[in-house]
Amino acid sequence: MPAHAAGPAAAPAARCPGNPDALGTSRTLVVDPMEHPRIGVMQYRESLPLEPKEVVITFDDGPIPPYSNRVLDILASECVKVTYFLVGKMAHAYPSIVRRMQAEGHTIGTHSNSHPLTFHKMPIGQAEAEIEGGIANAGGALGDRAAVAPFFRIPGLLRRDEVEQALISRGLMTWSADFPADDWKRIPANEVMKRALERIEARGRGVLLLHDIQPATVLALPGLLKELKARGYRIVHVVPASPDLPKTATTPEQWMGRRTASAGRNGGSWPSPRFTIEMLLADPILPTYDPQSIGVIDALGPSPVLARSRVRSFRTRGGAVPLPPVPVWPRGTDDGAAGRAATEPSVLPVPSMGSFGHDQDFAPASPVLGTAGHAALLPPVPVFGPGEARPPAGPRVAALKPQPTPRAPATAPAAAPVSLAPTAPTPVPAAAEPTGTVRGLLGRWPFSTSSLPRSGIP
Repeated sequence: MPAHAAGPAAAPAARCPGNPDALGTSRTLVVDPMEHPRIGVMQYRESLPLEPKEVVITFDDGPIPPYSNRVLDILASECVKVTYFLVGKMAHAYPSIVRRMQAEGHTIGTHSNSHPLTFHKMPIGQAEAEIEGGIANAGGALGDRAAVAPFFRIPGLLRRDEVEQALISRGLMTWSADFPADDWKRIPANEVMKRALERIEARGRGVLLLHDIQPATVLALPGLLKELKARGYRIVHVVPASPDLPKTATTPEQWMGRRTASAGRNGGSWPSPRFTIEMLLADPILPTYDPQSIGVIDALGPSPVLARSRVRSFRTRGGAVPLPPVPVWPRGTDDGAAGRAATEPSVLPVPSMGSFGHDQDFAPASPVLGTAGHAALLPPVPVFGPGEARPPAGPRVAALKPQPTPRAPATAPAAAPVSLAPTAPTPVPAAAEPTGTVRGLLGRWPFSTSSLPRSGIP
């Protein structure tokens, strides 16, 4: 029997070896993907036909050591069976972890091949390749493609009709969720546990979304399972129907998403700000289970309408009351002016020819480059007539060069009286520089002008 078809006989807590107080798995729910192709009230009208106080636990994005290994250890200690949605490339990289999931009776679904957050806009052919690649890699890790359950969760829950129709045509069941725990948001383990329990209690039953690649999830999982046990919740394991395993008998009403009284304390529904595709890309899963919280205005329509705006998500610290998001319009800044300022090129002054070792200087005095600090000392740019000879060095460059001090004729020095009083040192005149030197933004460059190519300008 394939790993995803573990059979209806669940592992109750009383039969969990070594842990008589374990949470256990209360029952196995067998579903037909073709009859109910889309589930999860975060986005769809239907969810799994669960009874009050029943929870289905799912994990996305794995496997990756050591976190996935530790999650399996915790689940085994509590005899809890879950549903995994594996990324194909991760399954290919760590096949031993995938085989362990199979051996311990968990359901193995897929989550695309490389987890792109563009399923809502990528070409349908590319989406189909991602779907097929994920199944092929997971099946390859298990050594049997049939061992992969026909369950698929779209990365980031970025759904669209064409992708869902492609999944249905392959006999795959699209899983959203009923509530997440925000464990990918870099929150501590106690906050992951708190949010998970609050949202489970608010709805009373449903599909919980977690990520087995997150350290905070690993730390929160033992306490979460124990608290679910203490509050009277039961774990349900979901597997697909097969010729050897008929589906669980249910009614259509059991599949309809329901709201409880605890979820209607805010005027009949959970607070539902409008979210955009950009916000979904930044935070793939949303902090509430209401479909409108992911921007679905008409949540129950056959083709949900997404709100589109540029509102950014907001967070609070230390239990502060969250403020409303920034209004979409009017905007407080001139985006056009900001864009122009960012794209306008910065014009720099023309460098002096002296900066490149040439004696001729054809550039105006610059406060930035080689003539910095000497602009006031420079003579005006000379103008030469057609027949006038030009000096060997540019007058502007020559003005910057120190002039050699003329030497006195060699004569016998006159005798001077010897004095023992200290005298001030005689200043030594600066010697002429035979090499080209530039003093400016980069300091002094002592290099020979004869070693550089001469300009073709006379």
